[in-house]
Amino acid sequence: MIVALVTIFIIGYFFIAMEHPFKINKTASALALGTVLWTIFAFCEIPFLASANVSAIDLAFVHEEGWHSFLKENLVDNLGETAEIVFFLLGAMTIVTLIEDYQGFRVITDSITTTNKKKLLWIISILTFFLSALLDNMTTAIVMVALLRKLIADQKERWLYAGMVILAANAGGAWSPIGDVTTIMLWIGGQVTTVNIMVKTIIASLVCMIVPVLIIGATLKGDIERPSESHGGVEVPVHLRKLILFMGIGALIFVPIFKTITHLPPYLGMLFGLAVLWITTEIISRKYEKEGHKLPTAVSTLEHIDTPTILFFLGILMAVSCLKVSGILAGLAGGLNSAFGIEAPGFFFIDLIIGVLSSVIDNVPLVAAAMGMYPISGMEVDFAVNHPFWEFLAYCAGTGGSLLIIGSAAGVAVMGMEKIDFIWYLKKITLLALAGYIAGALVFIAMDMTIFESVAWLRDLA
Repeated sequence: MIVALVTIFIIGYFFIAMEHPFKINKTASALALGTVLWTIFAFCEIPFLASANVSAIDLAFVHEEGWHSFLKENLVDNLGETAEIVFFLLGAMTIVTLIEDYQGFRVITDSITTTNKKKLLWIISILTFFLSALLDNMTTAIVMVALLRKLIADQKERWLYAGMVILAANAGGAWSPIGDVTTIMLWIGGQVTTVNIMVKTIIASLVCMIVPVLIIGATLKGDIERPSESHGGVEVPVHLRKLILFMGIGALIFVPIFKTITHLPPYLGMLFGLAVLWITTEIISRKYEKEGHKLPTAVSTLEHIDTPTILFFLGILMAVSCLKVSGILAGLAGGLNSAFGIEAPGFFFIDLIIGVLSSVIDNVPLVAAAMGMYPISGMEVDFAVNHPFWEFLAYCAGTGGSLLIIGSAAGVAVMGMEKIDFIWYLKKITLLALAGYIAGALVFIAMDMTIFESVAWLRDLA
């Protein structure tokens, strides 16, 4: 069972990576991969029951309810988790596209007057880094790519900046409790606390972003060419641009606030923000249509949303969920535990490997597997709240996904919006991401073993 599922996953992943040479859209490959994996798994009842990586709870469920009930239960649960991300992405992309349709980003791009490539790289990277901590890495990546389209005309040149957006968004999301889904998981699970995770990981995350910027910045010379503004003959009044921009950004910022207050999934907050913006644009469009203008609404915006990107998310996440349910990811975590141990510096190597693996396998199930393998208490070494293992895991899982373009939600979103080639990213960005990843990791380990080791009270901060 394990060999068959892993082999199929590797083959499917290869077709996704070779999208352009094979001329097969990555969305089709991802959907095929997800459905084939679950289909093969449906015929694996006996190997599943014999697997050492299966939890006692799952075994009890199969014996009591039956194999098909177990499959249905897990398929529905994982589809629900995947749907949360898909609807979150759909809402965020609609809001950002609506702001773009109302020329709202001109308010920001008009204030960025520099055309110097190096200066623009620093502005984009720093803005992305801190915006990602406030929103989340995927939403920030979508917003920043929309901005880049207004700032850079040449597509290949824009790809380079988009690649840096992925790196900066993932690095910025790693140090904030609401900036990345894996950090959110650790925060909600009680493994880390707000102040501690920010203090312990912000410097490492900043280094992870700065190192690639310094490297690529040294090669940039000259000025960028801005695209000509084209609005299809419709010029949106300045006050409406500002209104939709501030409402749209406000809707995105509202999402983590909504989640904190209600403890409901973030996609509900995103859909509520979209609903408010939808109603507002309907009213505005109706008013200006009477005066001879035709302004967009959410309905017209949805007509050109990038649906293949959303379906790609669905396929790849369902494929990874099959690996999780089958016990393959748990077995991977157990293998790491046996190889490196759970005492320092062993757990640092475990986190580093999980970070690298998160560029291939979605970081959410990897972190979930780690949370299950290493409970907060009850082990020989107590991985208590604010233990360096959890903080370093947040950094590694958050930034390691930058190594490949499909290794993070931000990367997949940018890949879909800009049609970036997997191989191009591998050649141009992966080594930069690796340099930043290693540099940030070394900074974290050095600080933990010196500064924070002598200031142990930080681990008790709430």
